[in-house]
Amino acid sequence: MPMMPTPIPIRPLGKTGRHVTLFGLGGEGVLRTWGEDKVAAAVISRALDQGVTYCDSAPAYAGSLDYYGATLKERRAQVFLASKTHERSRDGSLKLLDETLRRARTDHLDLWQLHDLRTLDDLNRIFGKNGALEALVQAKAEGRVKHLGLTGHHDAAILLEAMRRFAFDTVLVALNAADVHRLPFISTVVAEAVKQNMGVIAMKVCAQKRILARLTMAEALGYVWSIPGVSLAIVGCETPGEVDENADIARAYQPLGAEQMRELEARTSREALQMGYFKRM
Repeated sequence: MPMMPTPIPIRPLGKTGRHVTLFGLGGEGVLRTWGEDKVAAAVISRALDQGVTYCDSAPAYAGSLDYYGATLKERRAQVFLASKTHERSRDGSLKLLDETLRRARTDHLDLWQLHDLRTLDDLNRIFGKNGALEALVQAKAEGRVKHLGLTGHHDAAILLEAMRRFAFDTVLVALNAADVHRLPFISTVVAEAVKQNMGVIAMKVCAQKRILARLTMAEALGYVWSIPGVSLAIVGCETPGEVDENADIARAYQPLGAEQMRELEARTSREALQMGYFKRM
């Protein structure tokens, strides 16, 4: 029999009562494609074999939900499956949830999130009458989703306002070693999430590999995992080998001290604008 891999370290996901691995499988990479069934299945299966417990997806991510539906099957219970709604209305979001569950071949999501909040208009539609928040609350009451979250990488002020309007369980937010240099999320959104005991899920850790011109992947991930309050980082993977690399980095991770954190931030300062390309101008 093959040897079981050393477990990836786990952390609590805020107030959800669930624990998740430091490294989660992102919904992008090969999963944000169409027609790559074989490679996508290999990436998902390798993540599960490595012990990854958090899997990210979204209807907006091409075939990611279909890939999960075709691959998870009896292993569905192994993972904390997260998806999102980019619809801003109640009815549109509930229709999208029906489609999400059908494509993922599951009867529930562990986490359903408001996708990519950017503007006050987004918030006013979501939190208004017949807005998407009504869909989230209804779906949770029906047991079709277990926990509720929000996501964003554009404007910290918008995420903070959403977090003021409703007690979400999690926030998925862009975090990397260049964050401190411009329109930061760490000192704003993450700090508030810690106060509310929300799970913090990091994305854009290597900024579509831009960070890797200055940091190794181990340094990029180590920086984010060392931010107080972060539960895990999700990384989109193109190959099973990338899954293995990230899982090994998580197993070897040791928390970085303040001096090490400042040194990594300094190495990103000159290209901070490119490394935070996703933030508002």
